[in-house]
Amino acid sequence: MSQQTTHALLMVRPSQFRSNEQTAQDNYFQHQDVDESNNLLELAQREFDNFVALLREHGVQVVVVQADQEKDTPDAHFPNNWISTHPDRRIAIYPMKAPNRREERSDSVLEAIEAAGFFIEEVYDYSEAALDGIFLEGTGSMVLDHPHQKAYAALSQRTDEDLFIEFCEDFEYTPVIFTASQTVGGQLIPIYHTNVMLCVGSQVAVICSSAIKDSKERKNVWQHLKSDGLQIIDITEAQMHQFAGNMLEVRGTHGPLMVMSQSALKSLTPNQVRIIEESCVIVAPDLTTIETYGGGSARCMLAEIFLPQSMRIA
Repeated sequence: MSQQTTHALLMVRPSQFRSNEQTAQDNYFQHQDVDESNNLLELAQREFDNFVALLREHGVQVVVVQADQEKDTPDAHFPNNWISTHPDRRIAIYPMKAPNRREERSDSVLEAIEAAGFFIEEVYDYSEAALDGIFLEGTGSMVLDHPHQKAYAALSQRTDEDLFIEFCEDFEYTPVIFTASQTVGGQLIPIYHTNVMLCVGSQVAVICSSAIKDSKERKNVWQHLKSDGLQIIDITEAQMHQFAGNMLEVRGTHGPLMVMSQSALKSLTPNQVRIIEESCVIVAPDLTTIETYGGGSARCMLAEIFLPQSMRIA
């Protein structure tokens, strides 16, 4: 049985940083109505570096790649949207909606993964689908339950149903498809990425079930999570907007870690924290700048490395 968590992560350090005007069209977690000071990049890099150091302190292997300074990639620190890796030495490359996000794909990232001792044998490249207006943004669009071989996806402009099913067929996951919405200006708008409203760990699942408006779809997702023995933490939409759904469980030296931002942690109730801490140590970096301008949080910054490794290199 595949493991749900990994001890190794890929992170891309930003060389540029701002509120990406191309992603703001459908990412309502992203704010543009704030002054973009000249030191935004410095602030984002400081948050990034502190995050890496915190993970390493807990024994997580982090492969860090510096984003290409010559490319206009203000969201390069969210690599999980364009790449995923798998235990059978396969990787997948995904089509992204924003043209400047497509520039994030880089051979140097694959070279860095291999330099750290990981084996890549086969690449499934779906990225050309973007030329036809078809998008599937990696483990932002999909939340994967590896042991139970299920893939959860909330359909949106960035998550195409047919391509999602194709991925599931290629990588042998059972698709769990639904729609999820958030309230914006009194209107219901599709949530741009599944991983802001759903996290599946080894023992705990965090979900904003109220975002799934169709009762049959909501019941179906809930039953899948419950039938797999997961304890469900149901967060509110207000907590979701503090990135409480954007968590990732990883493995440290002394056991499981649940990684989330400080804003996510502060939004949780004492009982929700208690449930998580029954199985995981909480790791919560301050990501205020990245969350405010980038519209993504801790999980978005982490691309899991499930590939087999010849040796562990720090």
